[in-house]
Amino acid sequence: MERLSNQEFNAQLRERTKQFALKVIALSDELPMKESARVINRQLLRAATSVAANFRAACRGRSKQEFYSKLCIVVEEADETQFWIEMLQESKIMDCMKLKPFAEEISEILAITTSIKHKLRP
Repeated sequence: MERLSNQEFNAQLRERTKQFALKVIALSDELPMKESARVINRQLLRAATSVAANFRAACRGRSKQEFYSKLCIVVEEADETQFWIEMLQESKIMDCMKLKPFAEEISEILAITTSIKHKLRP
């Protein structure tokens, strides 16, 4: 198995986080119009899109420290995204089977970014 360069890996993860954010945007249109769903929806949208935006910004960092700083934000936002998905599942606002792929994808993104963060820890 061929090892990816850091640039190739970052490009793939940038695209993966962006596609996840786009899928969350589409999911948000399927949520019910009740107030509890609206509140969670806004938080989920903000956190999920922030994962993609901040990873993109991290890749544009001018130094390892800047990359690390932005990556810390990515990890926080991914964890928060995971929380809001869990809230949707546990409150039964949306069918758990519909949310399962979202929960799995954000868990993987969180694991990857946390691993990178730990390897780069100053």
